[in-house]
Amino acid sequence: MKQGYFITGTDTNVGKTVATVALMRYFKQQGQSVLAMKPVAAGAELQRGQLRNEDALLLQANATVDVGYDLINPYVFALPVSPHLAAGDATVSLEVIAEHFNTLKHLADIVLVEGAGGWYTPLNATQTICDLASALSLPVILVVAVKLGCLNHAQLSYQAIVQSGSSCAGWLAVHVDRQQLLPEANIATLQARLPIPLLGVLPFQDDLDFDVLAGCLAL
Repeated sequence: MKQGYFITGTDTNVGKTVATVALMRYFKQQGQSVLAMKPVAAGAELQRGQLRNEDALLLQANATVDVGYDLINPYVFALPVSPHLAAGDATVSLEVIAEHFNTLKHLADIVLVEGAGGWYTPLNATQTICDLASALSLPVILVVAVKLGCLNHAQLSYQAIVQSGSSCAGWLAVHVDRQQLLPEANIATLQARLPIPLLGVLPFQDDLDFDVLAGCLAL
């Protein structure tokens, strides 16, 4: 592995998976091999007797290296709720996730790790996404959904990332609402207030075209 990033968001459903796949396409366009993992996924359906998460399948499909589903998504739960609740009697282990990551990082130039929910989403009784990112020692990319409340959520998330000791490599703006008022002004406000680079602005798309989205990135 030449490089890796941990992808987190200001909340759930802010476009982390869209951003992660766009990053995968971007690195592929640069001629690099790329893998992505979603260590913990809450919200899945049975496929051939096995639980499968739609986002994790999308990451698997966009990799340049063929790896098994269980390697990129070691913890998958049926209910679309916070992972520590969805897990039921199971316990998410950061050590297990780290073992999977260590396997993947020898298989590609770039490895991306997509978190679940936001920075402090609980993974088990005592640990959060913050602890997972710290355990993997990856620089963080913050995904910000351009919507009402994003100014507050983005600044709080950035402060939490820095205070935890993680390095924040930059942020991505994702348009999730075609009707959002003054989206460009919101992005400009965050550019002025966040001391990290804006790595790209992903437009709203009815039908996702990840090659187009990749062209909106500048790392």
